[in-house]
Amino acid sequence: MSASAGFTENALKILKARYFLKNDKGELVDKSPQDLFRRVATHVASAEKTKADRKKWADLFLAAMSGRDFLPNSPTLTGAGRGMCLSACFVLPIEDSLDSIFETVKNAALVHKEGGGTGFDFSRLRPKGSFVRKTQGVASGPVSFLKVIDAATEAVKQGGTRRGANMGILRVDHPDIEEFVQMKLDGASVANFNISVAATDAFMAALAAGGAYDVIDPRLGTPVGKKDARKVFQLIVESAWAVGDPGLIFIDRVNAGNPTAGLGPIRATNPCGEQPLHDYESCNLGSINLARFHDPRPKAKDRFDWDRFASVVRLGVRFLDDVIEVNRYPLPQIEAVTRATRRIGLGVMGWADLLLLMQVRYDSPKALALADKVAGFLRKEAAAASRELAEERGSFPAIAKSVYKGGRMRNATVFTIAPTGTISRIAGCSSSIEPVFAFEVTSKIIDAELKDVHPVYADWKARHPDEPLPDWFRSAHEIAPEWHIKTQAAFQKHVDNSVSKTINFSHEASVDDVEKAYRLAWDLGTKGITIYRDGCRERQVLYKNGTEIKHPQGRPDSLPSVTDKIKTGFGNLYVTISFHNQKPFEVFASIGKSGYSTMADAEALGRLISTALRSGVEAEEVIAQLKGIGGSEPIFTEGGLIQSIPDAIAKVLEKHFGEVRTSAKDFYTVRCKICGALLPDEKCPVCGNCGWSKCA
Repeated sequence: MSASAGFTENALKILKARYFLKNDKGELVDKSPQDLFRRVATHVASAEKTKADRKKWADLFLAAMSGRDFLPNSPTLTGAGRGMCLSACFVLPIEDSLDSIFETVKNAALVHKEGGGTGFDFSRLRPKGSFVRKTQGVASGPVSFLKVIDAATEAVKQGGTRRGANMGILRVDHPDIEEFVQMKLDGASVANFNISVAATDAFMAALAAGGAYDVIDPRLGTPVGKKDARKVFQLIVESAWAVGDPGLIFIDRVNAGNPTAGLGPIRATNPCGEQPLHDYESCNLGSINLARFHDPRPKAKDRFDWDRFASVVRLGVRFLDDVIEVNRYPLPQIEAVTRATRRIGLGVMGWADLLLLMQVRYDSPKALALADKVAGFLRKEAAAASRELAEERGSFPAIAKSVYKGGRMRNATVFTIAPTGTISRIAGCSSSIEPVFAFEVTSKIIDAELKDVHPVYADWKARHPDEPLPDWFRSAHEIAPEWHIKTQAAFQKHVDNSVSKTINFSHEASVDDVEKAYRLAWDLGTKGITIYRDGCRERQVLYKNGTEIKHPQGRPDSLPSVTDKIKTGFGNLYVTISFHNQKPFEVFASIGKSGYSTMADAEALGRLISTALRSGVEAEEVIAQLKGIGGSEPIFTEGGLIQSIPDAIAKVLEKHFGEVRTSAKDFYTVRCKICGALLPDEKCPVCGNCGWSKCA
């Protein structure tokens, strides 16, 4: 059997680009998935006590990864055997002082260098405009310092393989909450951050009652005013509808379910929200491919191999606990807290694939019942495996400050539902507990576009070429948002960490739709919610084939340009064309001494033309739309008849990009057959430009 058997062509592209080990010359040391997984398995199993155990578990880990039953998070795949950190998730504290803030900036850079993602709670920073006694100045507020970390992140490439990712959190009772909620509305700011509002129980109660809630001074911990819960919630919802941020994290619910509450409150999560963590805590993740446990035999219980699933769950717990031992931590504080709690996050992927194989609709009570059963089984087996490891190796050191006090447990938590974006691509399965985004999809990854056709869909189409799809083939946008949330809640009931789940909306979804989803997430007991309305951001990772929504490209700081002068009936028009990658990118039009309305019209035309060009519309199409538009002041020039300002711009564009012949006609106007000027809407109009009469 080939060492690459079972892995798709796109999976191999991703592995080679991101995960295979390279030497100093950039040549691949890992030649196949088997080489990669052997390196990872051997390194992780080095935590075992005896040579025989190291050999035994390395072989078992290798078999699970090669068979695509289980894969660890990306930092473990990239960093194992390379002296790097293997954890994916971190939370770093930010206290209300410049020393603390810039210490955190430095620490975040060290984490990003190792391939980890970081979460921050900015709620302890004093609000914008607060008096600073030492400098006799005023504070710039949490948002300004979030932007500092964003800029630092931009400068650090994660482990040479991926860009840094962050989660920024602010409590809803912080005085600067409105500025925080709206800071990403321009579509360009803080691109390296997801943001979430930490919604308290008090806020949700005030929202339900239609009342106000207390705003808290973070330095004193005392109320300094009140805000209207409904107004703040509406601002959150409208911003999420517009750009996908912020999400909500129900922070009191998170802390109520925190098994290590004796260590203090949890304030933040990792970038995708699935891993609430104490300050300086980290967590390593791994996911089991549920599709691999489908058992088509009629006698199989639930058509699922529960026994083999149990064995892989237990293997996953041991693997992740071993990672804690062999890990290289970026900071001593992180190592201390992580070893104290030994928090791990075993999860799942391939959920949608399993449902397709079972011919069960994602949005059905049967699917929710199966989710409840699978999640409950995984939690039970993972907890049992952790207790058995505690018998063998000892409980986590902070157990006396946990809900497990007096008992045995190797790991403070065991179950997480992570996004599994790239590792599910490697495994050839659907992501996490998400539905299939689209059965034919284009994804933007490794700086390229990869096109995929879902294997279960492709197989069914091959066997039924002329038949419509059965109703169990449901893609993300065909599933109502409430079913996304119900699925999240079904898993959350058993997850001791949290669930990363994107609630997908179509581009046409309304603000009210988003509001209903946020309220339902609270009502169903989730720990948080993230939504995404298709096409609401300029850059998007996944697109259903043939449906990419165009957005204008961002503008570089400097661009080469040319400016032409052309005479019009309103005076000289100056048209500036700027270029990017040797193509027209922007057009600016200005005309002087002609009145403010004409100047405004020229500027508006330039802006609209620029938007079209930056969105990929060809110059020829712009020319075709503008050329020949008549106006009230046509004029003959050395270049021929100029009928209007739009016509003049078209003439300038034609000078640089070639003549465009168009048969487009405006059926609501009458034009002179001699000079083309617009004629008055009369029975027998006479051209005021050349004297031609329609009735002559």
